[in-house]
Amino acid sequence: MADQTGFLKYERALPPRRPVELRIMDWKDVYSLRQNGEDPLFPTAEVRTQAARCMDCGIPFCHHACPVANLIPEWNDLARRDDWHDAIERLHATNNFPEFTGKLCPAPCEGSCVLNLQESPVTIKQIEWEIIDRAWDEGWVAPQTPAERTGKKVAVVGSGPAGLAAAQQLTRAGHDVTVYERADRAGGLLRYGIPEFKMEKSVLDRRLDQMRAEGTRFVTDVDVGGAGENDLSPEQLRGEFDAVVLAGGATIGRDLPAPGRELAGIHLAMEYLPYGNLQALGELDDPPINAHGKHVVIIGGGDTGADCLGTAHRQGAASVAQLEIMPTPPDRRDQGANPWPTYPMIMRVSSAHEEGGERLYSVNTERFLGDSADGTEGRVRALLLHEVERVDGRFQKIEGSERELPADLVFLAMGFTGAQRDGLVDALGVEVDGRGNVSRDDEFMSTVPGVFVAGDMGRGQSLIVWAIAEGRAAAAAADTWLTGESMLPRPVTPTAVALR
Repeated sequence: MADQTGFLKYERALPPRRPVELRIMDWKDVYSLRQNGEDPLFPTAEVRTQAARCMDCGIPFCHHACPVANLIPEWNDLARRDDWHDAIERLHATNNFPEFTGKLCPAPCEGSCVLNLQESPVTIKQIEWEIIDRAWDEGWVAPQTPAERTGKKVAVVGSGPAGLAAAQQLTRAGHDVTVYERADRAGGLLRYGIPEFKMEKSVLDRRLDQMRAEGTRFVTDVDVGGAGENDLSPEQLRGEFDAVVLAGGATIGRDLPAPGRELAGIHLAMEYLPYGNLQALGELDDPPINAHGKHVVIIGGGDTGADCLGTAHRQGAASVAQLEIMPTPPDRRDQGANPWPTYPMIMRVSSAHEEGGERLYSVNTERFLGDSADGTEGRVRALLLHEVERVDGRFQKIEGSERELPADLVFLAMGFTGAQRDGLVDALGVEVDGRGNVSRDDEFMSTVPGVFVAGDMGRGQSLIVWAIAEGRAAAAAADTWLTGESMLPRPVTPTAVALR
């Protein structure tokens, strides 16, 4: 039984982040990580207190909001009672990688927490991280090898969260699983998209080590469908494996075809962030795209833009401005247009925003200006902006609002538009829908039998928690197709995804 008065006795609290002036001097986690089993800034007693705020609601709306169907009230109460071992068992029952979601998920569960009616939800995300962090410290996260092998071979293309979740589930079901990754190391966006200060790569590497110990095989520097000497053709892929799971993500970045786009110094976010991660790991002293001493403009107000912001701060940018065409979000939920338990569309301040930079809303880039005499050639020197307002659902320019914003470096962080078509997708012959995603049925199977699709590649750009949920579900579908039945859990179907 939960502490039924905990939410009355205790206020919501989170561990403090490291001081801004210190953390921008390095690439380490913005929070002080646990050392020797205890975090002095957020001791175990405080975690248990926060877990006690969970009311174990008769209708747990947090379940509805969680794509992996986490048993949130259960492991909250186990943490409250200091039963960390059973807590991680409950957590791992629905989520292969709680350390990833505990760090990176925007926590839709907290938005739907009943206590969020008072804008003070249970710190679900932090408790999740504390449970898995304790489990690693105690040695409870051990390889789980299958009791029997099926003799079936499965290829997973892509090693982001969807691919990793599918691979781990299929390996544990007894299949021989090989994960192909075109980068030099496994992890996908977890490796080269998520900055070190949001999740240190050691967190990823320890989980990959567990998967290798379970029997999952990782092959990197191989572009399936590519034309390189070491690449793998779709014919080889289908000939060698009994089933294939496509988990290559939605990798086509949304561009901005404004006049002057061809100027030097304008880059998609994912052209920039991998260099920052290599620099953070000490593997690149002078990255080809470097914000040091430059006036940086980031177009896009979401998480990817914030990742560029924090990276630019650590590289020593002279100034950083982040632009968003949408109006400034409210500080509090609009209960009319955005009622509980829907996800609250409010102003959010990430760790990167705390570190500095200007946020500009309701602005649009009219053109990029170069440093040549007529402003049409050379390197970018400024953006010509204008303010916008929404009229009948469309953005319209506010006349007379034009102004220049200095920019030596511009990052486009406006999201992603779908799966990469050339190479694997076209060569396999799978169909693509009107949104640029690989089409699939309710069994996560593409239009090619035996080829399944999970994560952003089939869903479109989304959250890490959705990627894990879909990886788990696609693994269950593939296991059923290979063996006739499956004991693997299946949290979602594409139809259910569309309805949510």
